[in-house]
Amino acid sequence: MQMKLELVPLPVSDVDRAIVFYTERLGFTKDVDVQPAEGVRVVQLTPPGSGCSIGFGTGLDVYGGEPGSSRGLHLVVEDIEAARAELIGRGVDVGAVRDFGGGVKGADFADPDGNSFELQEMAWRKGSAF
Repeated sequence: MQMKLELVPLPVSDVDRAIVFYTERLGFTKDVDVQPAEGVRVVQLTPPGSGCSIGFGTGLDVYGGEPGSSRGLHLVVEDIEAARAELIGRGVDVGAVRDFGGGVKGADFADPDGNSFELQEMAWRKGSAF
């Protein structure tokens, strides 16, 4: 049996502000932005190169969490220094690169609500292995 994680719901306080952050600051692609019923909005965005998307919106229990309560979602990059510099250039407040040992490095940041992310570089996932 195979299972593929393809969507992670994020609680946000302002859907439009979140769309701007994820598309303009992080470079995610907006795949879906629909209002299928009164009071319901569904937004889905995908990081470049990812098979997993994030989703947020209004009017559904899945989006009912406390804004900013998601912690430590990992965005794996090939070159953490280059990715960090690019995000800082787009106005994202990214923390310093930390070396966790074993070829793993990380740098953290948060969305406007405080949902936290970790850029992660793994030494063995470079080139064709990335």
